Amino acid sequence: MAFKRHNKLMLRLGFGGVSQHENTRARIWGKRLEWPMLLLALWILVDWYMRADGLGSELSHRVTDWVIWLGFVAELSIMLLVVDDRWRYLRHNWMSLVIILGGLPALWGVHSFYAGAIRSLRLLVMLGILFKVSHDLRSILARHNLGTTLLVCFVFLVISGFIIAALDPAFETPLDGIWWAWVSMTTVGYGDLVPTTNEGRLFGAFLILLGICMFSLLTASFSVFFIEKDEGQIAERERQNLNRITHLENRLENIETQLEKMLRLLERRNSELDRDAQRRDIPPGDKESNS
Repeated sequence: MAFKRHNKLMLRLGFGGVSQHENTRARIWGKRLEWPMLLLALWILVDWYMRADGLGSELSHRVTDWVIWLGFVAELSIMLLVVDDRWRYLRHNWMSLVIILGGLPALWGVHSFYAGAIRSLRLLVMLGILFKVSHDLRSILARHNLGTTLLVCFVFLVISGFIIAALDPAFETPLDGIWWAWVSMTTVGYGDLVPTTNEGRLFGAFLILLGICMFSLLTASFSVFFIEKDEGQIAERERQNLNRITHLENRLENIETQLEKMLRLLERRNSELDRDAQRRDIPPGDKESNS
């Protein structure tokens, strides 16, 4: 059920990928292009950081724009060549088409809010690609309601930031409170922000205990996932070995059946030969009487 909801969300966001009803070749190419697009997504993040800090030259930014744009064009072109239903693929992956068409002003050197918005939209594309290729992550989150647990913890983290900002004067803004709640729940404790009132310290102690429980749950869920994955592989190998053994047993039974048939035929043949030999052998008294 969690996977179905996730797939519906990805379809609405325009990151649907290859449909399960497509041909085998299209699904294979969809898997092959996942990792190059993941590297492209990571480069989008690096490019965003360099632009935000004013690093790199104008030429390097132009080259980056062209590489990212050509990457999306190449992926869309290849997939449109191998899929059976091109219109369905475009419907499921309309965000790639938006990036390709919307990226043209940036390639033409049009420095406007529109081009900047398209560049910012690439960050959403990066997240979409990461979610599309992270099948194992979705498998982990789907187990034991881990995704719901993380969402609840995140909501409580934000609420805790506002609560501590209201309880303790050492926190000037809720953002300071959220940062303190984050380092407290993860039991890191940088010490740059600490509560000074008794109410704040009591709330911090509760938050630390909650963080320990949350990360224990995360560690257990990750351990169970990898153990079940290894057990699944072992069970699959055992199933294959059992199938081979069963196949060999069936072959041995067929061989035994054929051997038994051959033995019965040989015994029958020997019996017939013995009877023929007895008929050919005439006793001496019979020979004299015949003469």
